[in-house]
Amino acid sequence: MLSAEKTIGGGSRMVIGITMVKVVPGQERSVYCSLKGKDGIMDVYHIFGEYDFFVVLQAKSLIELRDLMENIQETHDVILARTILIGWNSGLQENGAIKVPVLAE
Repeated sequence: MLSAEKTIGGGSRMVIGITMVKVVPGQERSVYCSLKGKDGIMDVYHIFGEYDFFVVLQAKSLIELRDLMENIQETHDVILARTILIGWNSGLQENGAIKVPVLAE
């Protein structure tokens, strides 16, 4: 389970996610259009290799980001959606270390 949202300076930080998406062959255009139309998806990049798209997500909390990732997985013609990075959009790097959200068990 994801932990509660952290704050900085009394305000909320946005959560950023990077997700790799594999789709049914020949359905790249329709999935691309579907992904581009979803709230919280900042960018969709068509790539070559094992996955078809590199998707940049942004949400107000880890819970919203999780819901968005689940929504992507449930998109018609999506075979696999694998999240490779989750981080905060402010303060990702501090003292040479990259900070990532803490996942609760």
